[in-house]
Amino acid sequence: MSESAKTVLKKIFGFDAFRGGQEAVISALLAGRSALAVFPTGGGKSLCFQVPALLLDGLTLVVSPLIALMKDQVDVLGGRGVAAARLDSTLTSDEVSEVFDGMRDGSLKLLYVAPERLANANFQARLKQCRISLLAIDEAHCISEWGHNFRPDYLKLSNLAGELKVERVLALTATATPAVSADICRAFSIDAADHIQLSFHRPNLHVRVTPCTNKQRKALLVDRVRAAPDSPTIVYVTLQQTAEEVAGFLSREGLCAKAYHAGLADDYRAELQDAFMAGEVNIIVATIAFGMGIDKSNIRAVYHYNLPKSLENYVQEIGRAGRDGEPSVCEMLACADDLTVLENFTYGDTPTPQALRQVVDHLLRQGDEFFVSKYHLSTNNDIRPMVISTVLSYLELNQTIAATAPFYNELKIQFSRSEARALAGYETDERDLLARILETGKRGYKWTTVNIEEVAEALGESEDTIRKAITALEDAGEAILKLGGLRHGYRLVKKPDSIPALAKYLFAMFERREQRDIDRLAQVVAYAESRECLTRYLLAYFGEELADDCDHCGRCQAGVGTVPPSLPPSLGREATADDVAVVHALVAARHTALRTPRQLARFLCGISSPAAARSRLTRKDEFGLLHDVPFQDVLTMVESLNMG
Repeated sequence: MSESAKTVLKKIFGFDAFRGGQEAVISALLAGRSALAVFPTGGGKSLCFQVPALLLDGLTLVVSPLIALMKDQVDVLGGRGVAAARLDSTLTSDEVSEVFDGMRDGSLKLLYVAPERLANANFQARLKQCRISLLAIDEAHCISEWGHNFRPDYLKLSNLAGELKVERVLALTATATPAVSADICRAFSIDAADHIQLSFHRPNLHVRVTPCTNKQRKALLVDRVRAAPDSPTIVYVTLQQTAEEVAGFLSREGLCAKAYHAGLADDYRAELQDAFMAGEVNIIVATIAFGMGIDKSNIRAVYHYNLPKSLENYVQEIGRAGRDGEPSVCEMLACADDLTVLENFTYGDTPTPQALRQVVDHLLRQGDEFFVSKYHLSTNNDIRPMVISTVLSYLELNQTIAATAPFYNELKIQFSRSEARALAGYETDERDLLARILETGKRGYKWTTVNIEEVAEALGESEDTIRKAITALEDAGEAILKLGGLRHGYRLVKKPDSIPALAKYLFAMFERREQRDIDRLAQVVAYAESRECLTRYLLAYFGEELADDCDHCGRCQAGVGTVPPSLPPSLGREATADDVAVVHALVAARHTALRTPRQLARFLCGISSPAAARSRLTRKDEFGLLHDVPFQDVLTMVESLNMG
């Protein structure tokens, strides 16, 4: 390790010594080699690229899917005098221009971006003008189809690294199985010696599994929490409604518990997180929306009220406990009834071959170069936006299309003073054009929305003329503008021989993903029913061998080898006559958003879709009526009905 690296560590970051694994990673990077750092949550991954960034000539490009994390790190680095910036959708046009200036003149040392940003051909062109000394990829497990959080945009990073002539790559993750690590190393030509993996063993975490029925677990949970009511605790659940239900139950039992999930207002969630960090709220009942970026060292317990989606998710979530090194409990209240809901979400996300064919057919009729709205593709085909993004990425990887530059087709205008006074200072021609634009736009209480394409056509002007006229208002300080109507640009690379064959290929890709997710659920059940040391089981899953049993997990306490109680079989249920009557009524109502068997099955299982949400059908009592019935059974029942 060079003295200069230790000097940067002390002078900039205030640490006297590197933590385990950091020296090996930084040494490899400074020697010009790529590396993979598999460090547990809280293991100090960020310093592995931040220190080299300040010693290498050129730009360090950091790819992360977490906007909140990017903002936090950039703010901290800025406070330490480091030239760091981020590019995301929250920045103003002036802030974006400032970042581009820093890239161009070489003054910027670290730039944080989301993986989707790298699909922008214009941004790629800017990057090609920079010397990129280091590409740091956070959440690198997303690159692997074997990973628990596969994101197709990550698959394109290895090719992009070559096109940008990146000098070295650092892949970082807290959850990589041996298969995932092998994928990452293969993609970025990382030598085995530069795959640095820290132990996932944290002796202070006491892992337990308690098999139970759905009726038993509320009583079990309240008994556990009452034993230490003032200890910071996270209770993880699957559904938003479960978070509300369990938090309400604990509150009625006299415990200080609050629900946290993505359905709450952003401001309220931020307040709740701050209250938990400050110790004003002791118990958070949360979906997985809670936890990213949480650095509270004294969390004494993490309970999984519902089964986790995978062992990767489980290890990441229990990793938030006991970061101060003090003993902490991590208990799974394992109920087989949860499998139906988790499997239903997996099956419900898979688009039909017909829907995929519609998407492909639409895209290939757009010409050699075209723009598409993912929002419109999603709503018109009733496929979730994330699934649409996956379809487009698969088509890129299949070299059917290539991404070009996106643009915004809407501008929202809010005047800083009265509209009449704002326009009064313009020459007659400019004032008349702006007045006509505003008349053609859609008026709201505060904002006027202008669809550039529609207004240009209505007024017989070019789109560029409309954009310049509106942005001049902002430049003069007369109005605030918001961008909207994002459209993504693509170029047709090769036309497929057969659209049905291409749709079949895409469907096969989604079926593979579906099966992998189902297999991960089976691994969770296998863990819950294992006879061996639970700590050893988890470590082995991530390729680490523990010499001896841990002696403190629930299985070791009971005696390794003793037959653990199996998960009580799911009571499950079949649709009743009353349920069938409700379904018949829904079919008779002929809701456009529920016109196909799969759409209706998703609705009945409580799986939202763009069409159902837009029609506000998810507010109906019938939404989720059969959430505890296996999706395939619901689909079979619905297909037997006459929906014509």
